[in-house]
Amino acid sequence: MCGIVGIQGTTPVNQALYDALTVLQHRGQDAAGIVTIDGETLRQRKANGLVREVFEERHMQRLIGNVGIGHVRYPTAGSSSVAQAQPFYVNSPFGITLAHNGNLTNASELKAELRVARRHINTSSDSEVLLNVLAHELDQQTQNLHLEPEQVFAAVSAVHKKVRGAYAVVAAIIGHGMLAFRDPNGIRPLALGKRDCEHGGVEYMVASESVALNAVGFSLLRDVAPGEAIYITQQGELFTQQCAEEPQHQSCIFEYVYFARPDSFIDKVSVYAVRARMGQKLGAKIAREWEDLDIDVVIPIPETSCDIALEIAHNLNLPYRQGFVKNRYIGRTFIMPGQHQRQQSVRRKLNAIHSEFFGKNVLLVDDSIVRGTTSEQIIKMAREAGAKKVYFASAAPEIRFPNVYGIDMPSVNELIAYGREVDEICQLIGADGLIFQELEDLEDAVRHFNPELRHFETSVFTGEYVTKDVDQAYLDEQNALRNDNVKQAECEDDAHLAMYNEGEA
Repeated sequence: MCGIVGIQGTTPVNQALYDALTVLQHRGQDAAGIVTIDGETLRQRKANGLVREVFEERHMQRLIGNVGIGHVRYPTAGSSSVAQAQPFYVNSPFGITLAHNGNLTNASELKAELRVARRHINTSSDSEVLLNVLAHELDQQTQNLHLEPEQVFAAVSAVHKKVRGAYAVVAAIIGHGMLAFRDPNGIRPLALGKRDCEHGGVEYMVASESVALNAVGFSLLRDVAPGEAIYITQQGELFTQQCAEEPQHQSCIFEYVYFARPDSFIDKVSVYAVRARMGQKLGAKIAREWEDLDIDVVIPIPETSCDIALEIAHNLNLPYRQGFVKNRYIGRTFIMPGQHQRQQSVRRKLNAIHSEFFGKNVLLVDDSIVRGTTSEQIIKMAREAGAKKVYFASAAPEIRFPNVYGIDMPSVNELIAYGREVDEICQLIGADGLIFQELEDLEDAVRHFNPELRHFETSVFTGEYVTKDVDQAYLDEQNALRNDNVKQAECEDDAHLAMYNEGEA
C-alpha cells in the first residue's frame, strides 16, 4: 500500500507536499519521494525512510516550484531498494514524473510491449511500467510541443484499455500541468481538493485520502470517479473526463478495515463511522453466538480496532479498557518486509497493562488476522499479564487469499486462515475462543453510509478477483517476486542505482 499526493499551485508547494506525506505516512514507511517542477526544471528528492528522515532542510530548499507530486511507499512486489522509490521520471514526451498506488496484474505483458516500443524499464517496479505506458500513449497523441486536454484524456483512455489491476495515479507533465486518474474499478482511493488563494487564483490537489487535503488547507471537492481523469493546466484550468468504457465501482473494502485513517472520507464514507458500525455488527454476532461465555472486559489491540472494540463493549454491556500501551515509534508489523522482523517487532510495539488482565476473562479485538503472528504474540502477552481466559474477535472475515492489488498479502502459505476452519485458527493463535465478522455485515457497514456502493473488492476473503485476469500461474509468479529472500537479494542488486534515484536536485 502506498500514499500519493499532487498539487498544482500558484505558490511553492514543497512544504504542503511534505505535510501531506506526513499525514499519509501510515500508508507506507519504506521510502518517500517528492518531485517539483520549476519552469522547465525537475527537482527531485527520494530515499528510503520515513518522511521526516528523507527530507532535510537542504532538500526542501531545493524543491522549488508551484507544481509537484509526492509518494510514500512500502514494497508490495520487488525489493525495498531506493531504486524502487517513487516518483519515477521519463524524459519523453515533454518530461513526465509519476507516482502510483496499487499494483498492475499484467505488468510482465506490458514490459514486453514497451520493449517493442523502444522504451527501457530500469527497475522491477510496475509503477515505472505504468509511467512508460502513459508516456507512450501521450507520445502517440501529440506531434509537437502543444498538449490539449483532449489529447491527455485520449492517452488515459488508451492506458485503461491496456493496463489491468489497481492504480490511483498522479503525474506532472513539465510545461503543461498535472494529471490524475483512477482505475476503472476504483480499487484504490483518490480524492480531489481545492483551495482559493488569498492573492487570487485557485489551487488543486489530489491525494490518496481526504485527510491529507484537510491537513494543508484544501477542501474536499469529491472523489475521483473510477476510470475518470483529472487534468489541471499550468494556468489552473480544471478539466475532467470519464476515460473508461465500462467503469465498475468496486473499491477495496480493506481500506475501511485497516489502511485508511479514521478521519478520512473515502467514496463519500467516513472511515471512522464504518469502523464504529463494524463494531456494532460484530457485537451483535458475539451476543448471538457467545451468549454463554463469561467475558469480563473488552480490550482493543491498538489502534485501528479501538473504535470497533468500544462499540462491541457497548453492545455487550461490558467494560471497555485500554489494556495495551503502544510504542508509536515502531511501524506497522505486517507492512514490515520480513516475517522474522514482524515477529520480533510485536513485543517492542505493545506492552500490556497487567492490572487490566490479571484474573480476568478478556475479549481482545483486532481489525483483522492476516498471518496470525501478531495475534499469537498478543494472546501470549495477555496470558503472561495474568488473564484467565483470552477470547479473540476479528472485525474482518477470514483472510484466506492473496491480495494482488497493492496490499502485501502475497502467499497463501503465509495466511493463517487459508485452508483452515475457525477452530483450527483459534488453536494456532492460542485463543480460548475466536470469532470473525461476516462478509455481508462488513459490506453492509460501508454501504449503510453510501448505498451507491453496490460492490466491493473483497478478494482476500473470497478469492474472486474483480479484474478477471488472476490465475494460479500469476499468483505463483507474485509469490516468487514477493518472497522475503528475493526482496533482500534485489535490494543488494539495486544498490548501484541508489545514488541516481536519490536525485538530490
